Amino acid sequence: MLSDKIKAAIRTSYKTIGENLENFHPRKQQTFLIAEIAKTLAGEYDKARKIITIEAGTGTGKSLAYSLGAIPLAMSRQKKVCISTATVALQEQLVDKDLPFLKKHSGLDFNFTLVKGRQRYVCRQKLALAVSQEDSPQAGFTFAQKPDAMDIKLLHHLHKALTDNKWQGDLDSWADPIPHHLWQQIQCDKHSCLKHVAEHTHCPFHKARETMDSADVLVINHSLLLADLELGGGVILPSPEDTFYIIDEAHHLPKVTRDHSSANVTIKGAIDWLTKLKETGDKMAKLIKSTSAISPSLKLGDDCQDLLMEMQKVANFIENNQALYFNEKAKENNRFSRDDDAALYRFENGIIPPNLKNWSQDLAELSKKCLAHCNKLYNLLMESVKDGECKMFIAEPLLAEAGFMIQRLENFNSLWKMYAKTDSEKGAPMARWLEKLTGKRSDFLVSASPIEVGFTLEDILWSKCEGAVLCSATILALNSFEHFRRQVGLQTNDGSQYQKVDSPFDYQNNAQLVIAKMKNEPSSPQFTDELINELPVLIKQEKACLVLFSSYWQMEQVAKALREQHKMEILVQGEQSRQHIIEAHRKRCDEDKTSIIFGTQSFSEGLDLPGKYLTNLIITKLPFSVPTSPVEEAQAEYITTKGGNPFMSISVPETSKKLIQATGRLLRNEKDTGIITLMDKRLVTKRYGKQLLDSLPPYRIISKG
Repeated sequence: MLSDKIKAAIRTSYKTIGENLENFHPRKQQTFLIAEIAKTLAGEYDKARKIITIEAGTGTGKSLAYSLGAIPLAMSRQKKVCISTATVALQEQLVDKDLPFLKKHSGLDFNFTLVKGRQRYVCRQKLALAVSQEDSPQAGFTFAQKPDAMDIKLLHHLHKALTDNKWQGDLDSWADPIPHHLWQQIQCDKHSCLKHVAEHTHCPFHKARETMDSADVLVINHSLLLADLELGGGVILPSPEDTFYIIDEAHHLPKVTRDHSSANVTIKGAIDWLTKLKETGDKMAKLIKSTSAISPSLKLGDDCQDLLMEMQKVANFIENNQALYFNEKAKENNRFSRDDDAALYRFENGIIPPNLKNWSQDLAELSKKCLAHCNKLYNLLMESVKDGECKMFIAEPLLAEAGFMIQRLENFNSLWKMYAKTDSEKGAPMARWLEKLTGKRSDFLVSASPIEVGFTLEDILWSKCEGAVLCSATILALNSFEHFRRQVGLQTNDGSQYQKVDSPFDYQNNAQLVIAKMKNEPSSPQFTDELINELPVLIKQEKACLVLFSSYWQMEQVAKALREQHKMEILVQGEQSRQHIIEAHRKRCDEDKTSIIFGTQSFSEGLDLPGKYLTNLIITKLPFSVPTSPVEEAQAEYITTKGGNPFMSISVPETSKKLIQATGRLLRNEKDTGIITLMDKRLVTKRYGKQLLDSLPPYRIISKG
């Protein structure tokens, strides 16, 4: 139960905030949310199931609500609060703005910190090795892709900024995008970047983690949350039993969980690194003085040989069946097949040929053994370093090499376990598919992913955590919680709470929603040309513009045309970092100049441009998911076999949520005003158009279609 003391503490904090801020007006929506969150987490509704799902419209102040509803209660019960988000933008808002504001004005004495996954940080040692060895790599550092002159220049800039303390060493704070192939080589990893090793004591990742233990509130992302839970919970983050989870942007959780649970392996690529695995084991064994390294080294060699034999069988099988899997008929049956650089084949209902399943079982078992051998050798080598029997500078390159191998083996094992698994008749099958790669080197990619992840979340999170708040401005789909509830594995009448809190904004008077008169549907080849013709007029109606696209290709084509034909200055997503685009946009708006941002789906949420910084929002196309995903195709197939309609049960509800998110970029504060223009004629020509419009906030709609 919620004690009188905690109730008083929450009320006092809220009152103190009001007294310290000019023009502060208590919002009934916000005070309602604070109370509901606190009562749920205290167990007033259900002592065992302290979970609440909230759709809180823009302007309800949900970050303050969940902070005040959870932090005082957590501190009184010696629990931690983990606030998990899907976007970097919201993390930055929480850490740089919302939580400092709360701590300063509420009277609450708490500590908070931002926690990122290892892979968001550079490894100081790897970067130093990369800078010193880019021309003639020595043992321990080899580039997967030979760096060009620009890569080498960037490496030196990164290294100098880090050593001069002008960069904190995290991917997000570097001004320009760092190429993925380069970052992979210098990022921190769990196997070689170890705090107790002197050379890594001052690595950015470990410096960041030092603040975690003393923090009452941890700001994380969904991927890091899933990574911890997959390990059993309490490995990276506090244990679920001691944590109140605030899952903001919760509508992303199902997809992040699904992506986190998927795996893929290239056939020829895997054969290449498996060939080198025995050599890595032998090198580790030679550095370890103990005779206990002999057995795992020999076993690793034998099991590697068997793995290679089984992989060759799979390679031959796919090679010999190319005509079956990648012919024209197969492409017709698989709508996601592409003709440009790859072809895909999805196994219907996840059912794979018996011989492939047998080989998968062998590969899963053998890779599990190889993992055990590698981990044994890795740990023995670490012990040898600790005991002073082997110098760290000699062992470190090999530990890094072994770390890469172990990570690859873990993914390899996950993939073949999913292929070896017999799917339950009661649930959705695994999505399993093959992809033919025809780039610089031809190869085959074998992939698998679960279709539904609700049972996973129930098993690793809902059944274990002390409490959870799931919130977003867009959780309902077509005005119902049902779609989301199924996605995240919450059951009907299981004790979980649900609340919808409307925005206090005056949508009718503050925003016009205009449905543009368009000649072409987005699927038409002429649609891009029509955008090029119509956008200049729409852009001129207001100075602060955000234009949202559904594809990078179309965005780039339109940007190129408008720059050339109309000499427009456009800030285009991908050409600079998100942070730099926003700063440049704000600067132009402050100078009373027209500013135009072109962005895709990731700019349709988490982007906060209040007041004069956004008065003209243009959405070029309804945000339907691009039907190129074999997982989505497998999910649609499963729904169809159950007698359902996948378009109406998946595509339309998901689009409803995305459209609400996108339109929500315009009004960020109660006094904001502006125009939203939708350039997709399907809103007036298709049956589902009215459903999508009815699900939006009550904008003043003007249809020109």
